[in-house]
Amino acid sequence: MEQKIAVIDMKAFYSFVECIDLGVNPFTTPLAVCDAERGDGTIVLSVSPFLKAMGVPSRCRKRELPKIDGMIFATPRMSLYLKKSAEVVSIILDFVGEDDIHVYSVDELFINLGPYLKMYDCTAYQLVRKIQKTIYDKTNLVTTAGIGPNMFVAKAALDLDGKKKPPYAVEWKQSDIKKKLWPVKPLSKMWGISRGYESKLNAYGIYTVGQLANSDKTFISQKFGIIGEQMWEHANGIDNTNIREKYIPESTSFSLGQVLMRDYSKEEARLIIIEMNDDLSMRLRSHKQSTGRVGIAIGYSMEVGGGMGQSITLPSATCDTETILDNLLKLYDKYVE
Repeated sequence: MEQKIAVIDMKAFYSFVECIDLGVNPFTTPLAVCDAERGDGTIVLSVSPFLKAMGVPSRCRKRELPKIDGMIFATPRMSLYLKKSAEVVSIILDFVGEDDIHVYSVDELFINLGPYLKMYDCTAYQLVRKIQKTIYDKTNLVTTAGIGPNMFVAKAALDLDGKKKPPYAVEWKQSDIKKKLWPVKPLSKMWGISRGYESKLNAYGIYTVGQLANSDKTFISQKFGIIGEQMWEHANGIDNTNIREKYIPESTSFSLGQVLMRDYSKEEARLIIIEMNDDLSMRLRSHKQSTGRVGIAIGYSMEVGGGMGQSITLPSATCDTETILDNLLKLYDKYVE
């Protein structure tokens, strides 16, 4: 059986849900999902396709949004987005079995199509288009899709091709890698390569995906470890991930963040840390867990820029509120400016 993997992404998901709820067209309406009452520094979680077409990024600060008439600010409603996401998963489960779906995030999932093509008597592209139409008919949500011989190629097809224009569905074959993936630069445009790794690869004269693919695999592995080996394989269109082998993380973490409505002094911010630590410690105990490492990250206001991020290993695992707080404040007092 020829393996065929598809990745389905819900276009501008949060903003699309809000536009549908308001009865307005997402492609002609300037809408941003953020709590407008929290000040100009608040994070925008999603913008409508209308704003994206103007060059507004999906993630930005409220102050970075264009000043245009008719702008709608929708306060985030995560419970609604999770409900809509579950509806989409339910629709896809009408087409394939649960073992052949990997939910990647609230608005994106992978589907193993190979076992079903003979049953539906159609191509992978035809089945994906049928799934997209069904989702739209039942929810009014527009989806984008990438199809490939493995999860990575499907994701590359989605990010670099499928999201660009209707019908928002593209299939890449292994033979497309050299022509469509190798010219890509900067490297961070490829799924799985962060800006940090891009900078490190650039230092070795590697600027395009093709240069990475044609570099010495042993050299890349020595310099970047298992991540380097994976980057090299992806650049060559290789991905042996099996959707049916569900990943169970060896360890988990709890985190919490806040965007402040105004600039805080160093002393005022200590209170925020104390409050968030109370919440996190309670979550640890409610899950009957302890932690052996704690960390803190702070971004300074726009006028100053920059920030700090540090973590520390504890002498022994704990869920004690005061012990965790002492270590967080130790980091805070030592590193914050």
